[in-house]
Formats: sequence, C-alpha cells, structure tokens
Amino acid sequence: MTLTLTVTGADYLSDYRLLVKFSDNTEKVIDFEDFLTYNSHPQFDKYKDLKHFRKFKIERGNVVWGKDWDLIFPVEQLYSGKLKH
Repeated sequence: MTLTLTVTGADYLSDYRLLVKFSDNTEKVIDFEDFLTYNSHPQFDKYKDLKHFRKFKIERGNVVWGKDWDLIFPVEQLYSGKLKH
C-alpha cells in the first residue's frame, strides 16, 4: 500500500522561504525566490511582493496562494526541495 504524501503545515521563515511540513513528519525549508524570479507571469508576479507571498494557506494537502490557487506546486517537488522553473 502506497501512502499519498501531503503537506500538513507550513511556516513563513524569511524572504521567500517556508518551512513545509509533510504527512510523513518530514520538514523541509523551501526557497521560492528562484521560481518567482525566473517565471515571470501576471498570475505569479504579485507573489514577488512579500505581503502577498506570506498569505499562503494549506488546502487539500497543498501549499497554495490565492483564492483560486493562483500558485501551487506538486507536493513531490516541494518534498525534493527543488522547484522546477
């Protein structure tokens, strides 16, 4: 039986870094700055402003930003600590 890995929590650390907690009790520090820098897109650009970046939430086992999940990452990428851009 394979367990589905989910995000159970996240804490803002500084700049674009979050401490993300996973359902297997692992915690990873993830820096989103490179992703936001190299993926300029109107949907993402507002999250370059830290006041918007800090408004993330955990929904359905994911870290998400925006009412309609403007910004979301595959849990496997978060778990690896390497965001593709």
